[in-house]
Amino acid sequence: MPDYGLAGKVAIVTGGNTGIGAATVRALAAEGVAVGIAFYAAPEQAAALAAQVYARDGRSTMYEVDLGDPEAIAPLFDHVERSLGPVDILVNNAAHSERDDWPLLAAESLDRHYAVNTRATALAITEFARRFRGGAGGRVINLTSGQGLGPMPGELAYVASKGAIEALTTTFAAELALLGITVNAVDPGITDTGWISDEFRAELLARAPFGRIGTPEDAARLILFLASEQGSWITGQIIHSRGGF
Repeated sequence: MPDYGLAGKVAIVTGGNTGIGAATVRALAAEGVAVGIAFYAAPEQAAALAAQVYARDGRSTMYEVDLGDPEAIAPLFDHVERSLGPVDILVNNAAHSERDDWPLLAAESLDRHYAVNTRATALAITEFARRFRGGAGGRVINLTSGQGLGPMPGELAYVASKGAIEALTTTFAAELALLGITVNAVDPGITDTGWISDEFRAELLARAPFGRIGTPEDAARLILFLASEQGSWITGQIIHSRGGF
């Protein structure tokens, strides 16, 4: 196994109690990272995940937060710093998603998607950079959805908010490099986190180049690499890790 050089680091993973977020928490904790698990709902899943980390001699803390509230970002960082120490790694995984094709598109949906997916990402990166202690080793990894690769009908507000994350990634990367912070985005493609219907699964498997659907662990492995010392020369990239889809 490679030494990722992460022992003793501290991370925040938003949306960290389920799916890709939970897989990322487990992957980071296995490498000695103390992880702040930020979540919006399902506290029992956050508690179970924290118990798993503890059972493997890891350190974590839980924090319930509505990222749609712009005043919620600083208290999240305050809590993690008090519990675990200064933050080295930020994984912006949380997302709001509701289907809205053009007849259903409304200002309220646009605003909520923007608040959670775009504004919270930008504010969290800014708060992270303000508090970063300096030197090499700062890592920001954003999650995006491949919306730049083609249309996603029925997801207008979502694709608008996620497309903005790709733009933020490249510009934040240029601005924060002198602080020793890399900024990248991961597009994991279609990932089996429990939402795929049997009918859609069959359709996907029929055209899956590797004969399977992506898992949260697939995304977590790439996030772990980008967070590691081995990822120190990669910044400003949107990496499409989609298994050939």
